[in-house]
Amino acid sequence: MFTGLVQQLGTLTSLDGGRLEIETTLGAELAPGDSVAVNGACLTATTASPQGFTADVMEETLRRTALGDLRAGDPVNLELALRAADRLGGHFVQGHVDAVGTVASIQDEGFAKLVEIEAPDGLLRYVVEKGSIAVDGVSLTVASLGEGTFVVSLIPETLERTTLGRAAPGDSVNLEVDVLAKYVERLVASTGATAR
Repeated sequence: MFTGLVQQLGTLTSLDGGRLEIETTLGAELAPGDSVAVNGACLTATTASPQGFTADVMEETLRRTALGDLRAGDPVNLELALRAADRLGGHFVQGHVDAVGTVASIQDEGFAKLVEIEAPDGLLRYVVEKGSIAVDGVSLTVASLGEGTFVVSLIPETLERTTLGRAAPGDSVNLEVDVLAKYVERLVASTGATAR
């Protein structure tokens, strides 16, 4: 379980045959078997050192995320797993990427940037205005909804501390919707209730 608050930008040093290697000082806090979110995808550290860590990325993860698009030297958003005593400053993020979206446009709005993201059909039913969504592992608030898109507003702190500050139209991003929406849908469907 994660919060969507990126702790550090790491650097991908290699992605070879499903083995991902990341340079980061957060490696000092990891042990083999620990969970770590990389651009919002929960991975298991296979080795760890003060210089970084490695993780195996199975084909299923490569199919369902944008991790396969990464190249050596690319920055990645990193977050260690939530501890029971930690503050929950973002929202509950599982690290189970639901879909890959595409950055459609970026516009300045005062000191912030509005980022419009195209989402696959079916995903937007879980997205609500002022609700939470994780984009590349970053907990964000949905500013507005469009036809096949949603918009998030990024403050300078988010732009500086995450990969979203380097995002450009056409870039692929990992999306994870709020898990509560999926549970509510399942519960309503299983009881035969109708939404009002």
